[in-house]
Amino acid sequence: MNTNMKFFLKFITISMLLVACKNETKEEVVDDEKKPMNILFIAVDDLRPELNFYGASHIQSPNLDKLVEESLVFNRAYCNIPVCGASRASLLTGMRPTRHRFINYGATADADAPNAVSLPKLLKQNGYITRSNGKIYHKNNDDSLAWDNIWFPKGNIRNYQLEENIIANGNANLAVAGATAFEMAQVNDTAYFDGKIAQRGIADLKMLKNKNKPFFLALGFMKPHLPFNAPKKYWDLYDRGNIELPESYVQPKSTPKQAFHKFGELRNYGNIPKKGDIPDSLAKELIHGYYACVSYVDAQIGLVLDELKRLELDEDTIVILWGDHGWNLGDHKLWCKHVTFETALRTPLIIKVPGKTSGQQTEATTEYIDIYPSLAELVGLESPETVEGQSFVPIINGETSHKDWAVSKFKDMVTLIKGDLFYTEWVKDDGIAYARMLFDHKTDPLELDNLAEKLEYQDTVNQLAVELRAKWGKDFLN
Repeated sequence: MNTNMKFFLKFITISMLLVACKNETKEEVVDDEKKPMNILFIAVDDLRPELNFYGASHIQSPNLDKLVEESLVFNRAYCNIPVCGASRASLLTGMRPTRHRFINYGATADADAPNAVSLPKLLKQNGYITRSNGKIYHKNNDDSLAWDNIWFPKGNIRNYQLEENIIANGNANLAVAGATAFEMAQVNDTAYFDGKIAQRGIADLKMLKNKNKPFFLALGFMKPHLPFNAPKKYWDLYDRGNIELPESYVQPKSTPKQAFHKFGELRNYGNIPKKGDIPDSLAKELIHGYYACVSYVDAQIGLVLDELKRLELDEDTIVILWGDHGWNLGDHKLWCKHVTFETALRTPLIIKVPGKTSGQQTEATTEYIDIYPSLAELVGLESPETVEGQSFVPIINGETSHKDWAVSKFKDMVTLIKGDLFYTEWVKDDGIAYARMLFDHKTDPLELDNLAEKLEYQDTVNQLAVELRAKWGKDFLN
């Protein structure tokens, strides 16, 4: 073979290699463009919106505050039912609670919505790796086919560290006489479940970093759920001498008696009176414990978010954080949830979408069933027909929301939130009201003056009653 022919063949070979490399690069770019964003889905049990970025400057939550700087904060987000099992199943299926669906803490998606395609299942069907760590659904095995892996820390769910509480609680997963409603222990963060959940999340992120598929990583933190157990250093962040009982520490006679309960969830604990009001000193100790737990879980979330950034996954990952419902800390002399006052319905909700959010806030009224269609839209998926929520992606894109209402219910109570008005009816299976209450947050943000039976508000009540029935869902009474 002469020299010219060798040169020609070498030229052809190099040209073909260059074209192949160029095409391969193009394919990599196209594939990268098509790859949907990851989702880090953070649930926090019993977290009320008493946080720095909601105006509560006494709360120390530096990691959530930092996340907010890159997020959109929803100032008017509401759960659709103020009890954990039902709220989580409703949120993850995008379906409203009714009189017979999602009614209590033990509600499951499997039993109440067996034909629904849940959010994690939709994502899994579309190529996502789905992992559930900690408390996502109330029951760990609920919707099990939606997950590639489900993990929960081993041990007693109350997770006491002090010997006297361990002995008093025995082997029960529910509190029994003697175990306290809070615990301050000189232990490391990983002694309690939330520290373990954070470390599991960090390990998963490291593993998922090397996968060529998008992920849906759900982390369900346990605190500030009762008992208020947290390492001592988080209790030390607060001075109990500065803690005051809420301004709404009263039960007005104009409010229907059905609106109040005896907070049996709290009374299960050994150091809580079995009836009557909580003594002021004990009430302040409970508030102190709740604050300590908020700061403790904030620190654990911070570790996960730091790892997300260290692994350079933060620019490819949507982060959404929510509390499953509100919580009463003495508001209306109540503790726990299980009511339709705003303190039990209003929730923290923040979402970080890389390239789109940077510390904005919205006053748009948002329901938890809106989360499913929003996340689906953000990653380019169509929601199933069973999803009843409305996507808030337009808000993320800077558009004005035209939705100014939400509906929440618990047992016989069903509430329409319409602008500044909170209207509640107690209804039986026939849908006829047997008690009502109405608060105008413009003049009564603490919900102390029930307007429902006042003559001058009857036209408003009648209008809200009609609108409530139009919005509570076509299957509400079925």
